[in-house]
Amino acid sequence: GGSGSMSAVELEGKASATIPTNTFTRHGYRFIGWNTKADGTGTSYTEGETISITANTTLYAQWEEYKISGTANGHDYVDLGLPSGTLWATCNVGANAPEDYGDYFSWGEIVAKLAYYDDACATSGKQMSDISGNSKYDAARANWGKNWRMPTAEEQQELLENCSWEWTTLNGVGGMQVTGPNGNSIFLPAAGFRVDYTYSFVGLYGSYWSSTPQEVNNKDANRIFFGSSSCGANANYRYYGLSVRPVSK
Repeated sequence: GGSGSMSAVELEGKASATIPTNTFTRHGYRFIGWNTKADGTGTSYTEGETISITANTTLYAQWEEYKISGTANGHDYVDLGLPSGTLWATCNVGANAPEDYGDYFSWGEIVAKLAYYDDACATSGKQMSDISGNSKYDAARANWGKNWRMPTAEEQQELLENCSWEWTTLNGVGGMQVTGPNGNSIFLPAAGFRVDYTYSFVGLYGSYWSSTPQEVNNKDANRIFFGSSSCGANANYRYYGLSVRPVSK
């Protein structure tokens, strides 16, 4: 079962009420709505929906389990059915659950930092090749070990082009549910990013490094990004602290 608590909605003689936002959590599951029966066979309702009732009514949270396809070095992955066969991890580096933000890394660095400045970035301004699988620069390989690495820009583009992206919440955390051609999915939390000592756009925006440097500017590297209504890929300053979602293949 889940955990947490919510206050009862008092109608005080009114015949309708708006269903509040769910605050319950359940590890390994995502909330999908409410139902008048615990087993989901009753009437279904969604958050924010206005309902009319004539008697005391109990609504039960409904959950959908996040499926995994396997485990490597103690970390779970999902086969999304992508053409390349790339397997995507269920969590960010530094996270213990899909909705956890995890650590933030400057591109080409393998340890999270207190502050993120251009002159403190080990790779900013350097001519670099793709770092995927290089434990000196790849935060996924360095922290998770063999079988894991940062995705290339090409693999991130494959994720954008072959999957559906839907803004949702997982245990109260906003982010993107990315569903592959075979119906399996991963959750990318909107962890925001780090600049200087600050955390920016946490809960509103996601930014994830690829292993591929930008070709025309030695201070940039490629990434994917998303907000609540859009997603895409472009270059970003290497010194920024972004999330890393590992892949295996």
